[in-house]
Amino acid sequence: MDKIRILVADDHGVVREGTRRILEQEEDLSVVAEAADGEEAVRLATHFKPDVVVMDIAMPKMDGIEATKRIKELCPQIAVLIFSAYDDEQFILRVLEAGAAGYLLKSIRSRELIDAIRAVRAGEAVLHPSIARKVLNRFVPAPGKAKESAAESLTEREMEILRLASRGLSNQDIAKELFLSVRTVQGHLGHIFSKLQVSSRTEAVVHGLKAGWITLQDDSK
Repeated sequence: MDKIRILVADDHGVVREGTRRILEQEEDLSVVAEAADGEEAVRLATHFKPDVVVMDIAMPKMDGIEATKRIKELCPQIAVLIFSAYDDEQFILRVLEAGAAGYLLKSIRSRELIDAIRAVRAGEAVLHPSIARKVLNRFVPAPGKAKESAAESLTEREMEILRLASRGLSNQDIAKELFLSVRTVQGHLGHIFSKLQVSSRTEAVVHGLKAGWITLQDDSK
């Protein structure tokens, strides 16, 4: 099994070292680089091209929000997982807008961070459902705003899966809902990510909300 390659970006050396030790205890995780500021994070991400960047927000030279935006512009396949002490809604909105795959607080247990890295690598969402609904609602377009045509980008089945993903269902739950295998759901999500040029379901849902294709209240199949 290929290891998940990780870049840890945090301006506190103790946090970087502690995070590395925790992650490298797992057989499937490997920290390939560490960055002490946002500019270094962008430079190392474009050089090493890790699968996941674990990114702090408050860093010198360039904050984690701008660094996330730059990384996603240069290497859209990289999943950025924000790992921050800030729980302000505006921070969460801005990093999701920048292309982050998820947002975790530093108060979580180490097991939750490990699980979240595996989840974003698999294209899963890592926002708590209540936080996700509150924050993602902000991406819904204003009434009367022209909507993009989903039919030009996604198939009917792909739209169905995107709607279920927006409700917070896991790949396994979506598979049960649609009587499909988990592998088939993963395949459809891969096609969605490719078509929308994103690397996570969080980014895909944000795209769908902003385009007016889906709403968080839409429970239709």
